[in-house]
Amino acid sequence: MSSRQALTAQEEEAEARPPRRAETLQPPDRPLSPAEWKELWESREDLEFLAFRMMKELCASGAELDVVKSLLSFVAMETGTLSYKLLLHYLNLCVKRGHHEEVFDVYEIMQKGFPTLEMSAATLFIRAFCQTARWREAIGILQDIKKVLIPKSASYHDIISAAMANGDVSTAWALYDEVFEKGLNPEGAWPALFQAVAETEAEKATEAESVSESEHNEKLLDVLLYMRSNQIYPKRRPAGNIKAWFESGLCGCCGSELESIHLTDEEYQQLKYRVMTDIIEGQDVFTKTTPKELEKFKRFVKEKPPFDIVLDGLNIGNTNAKITQPSKELLTVVSELERLGRTILVLGRKHMLHCSRNWDRHHIELIRQKAHCFFTENISEDDPFLLYATLNSGNRCQFVSRDLMRDHKACLPKEARQLFFKWQRGHQLVASQYRAGGVRFLNIPVFDTIVQTTASSWHIPYDDSDVRKDHEVPQRWLCLTKTH
Repeated sequence: MSSRQALTAQEEEAEARPPRRAETLQPPDRPLSPAEWKELWESREDLEFLAFRMMKELCASGAELDVVKSLLSFVAMETGTLSYKLLLHYLNLCVKRGHHEEVFDVYEIMQKGFPTLEMSAATLFIRAFCQTARWREAIGILQDIKKVLIPKSASYHDIISAAMANGDVSTAWALYDEVFEKGLNPEGAWPALFQAVAETEAEKATEAESVSESEHNEKLLDVLLYMRSNQIYPKRRPAGNIKAWFESGLCGCCGSELESIHLTDEEYQQLKYRVMTDIIEGQDVFTKTTPKELEKFKRFVKEKPPFDIVLDGLNIGNTNAKITQPSKELLTVVSELERLGRTILVLGRKHMLHCSRNWDRHHIELIRQKAHCFFTENISEDDPFLLYATLNSGNRCQFVSRDLMRDHKACLPKEARQLFFKWQRGHQLVASQYRAGGVRFLNIPVFDTIVQTTASSWHIPYDDSDVRKDHEVPQRWLCLTKTH
């Protein structure tokens, strides 16, 4: 047979076989054992190709992580290794879903199995590490990239955001300077740079090297001048952060520093103790809540990560009950907070789980996918659970409710009652304006809305309207300064 005839025969044989990409691979809905995977593919060739195809199908279908892990275990047992391409797809899935421990495992595997990380994997690792306490390791990964390539702007932005979130302002600005040196786009770093800074012990320990507040503000002004000289219009998120920075703690009229809305650590611990003692564990609570249910809730909270925000589900659902379904109203709020990347707890009552005109089962299922949920007995009171979860999650945790909690404040001694008022003003978010597909929350200023005074000035919040609601604070201030 001539070479031309042989080639033709091979081509005819290839055409007779269905193309490999035409094969349909149905993702399983549960983890499979190695024997089950082998039985599924025993009549097929090219295991690595099929595994990669299946990995893509699993990722696209939103499969549970344990299903994906069962595939990787099977491939590793059959071939003795996992390809870079297969690990990269698994890594991408873990980063998107926030499975940080699995990301760390993949990092160890890739570090040992491959001499270098290419850009895609390195970028994903930086993003994932920056969302954890191991964020500083992302700087090392960035340094490795710089040895051979210019890193992506997004990698710099991720590390700058992590540095600011952890109070390392000097590292954030050093990396921001690198962004300009390498001719990269700086815009993705602006939201983090304009956010309020919480000084950490690490910054205090290296005070000589740290960036002072005045230097930080000067650098932010340089960012604004850069926007001006380059005719750049910031996007919505950095614009909101810039607005908050301008409004942060200084009187716009006289420049005096206003009292912060935030409690000190000592004040916070004092308030937390009094609320736990006088409200959460007070005898009046158990007229509507059993000790058994409260203990069950405490265990629930302990097993969850700290919440960013706690929602009074029944209260929120009934905000516009005459206009729309309570379940839809609650879903709107939860969806908006999920979009903002918040870790959410929704507190509800068990009757919300039963399909009704007000509580649509599909809405509740979507809410449970987007947030942690705890449903109390129908006769239970929501507020003690809300206060416990919010205070237990730390000083940054906020809550959403229209309830003013007057009865609970009355349980506290005078000094603790004043702290509670201040904490409430700084932590109670209110969904004030609903629009198609979303919701807007009232801004909480960083300064306290009370009459304030210094040696040379008085600052007095006042009402300029008769329509302010009980849960809102005045937006106008009277600035009085002494003349010498």
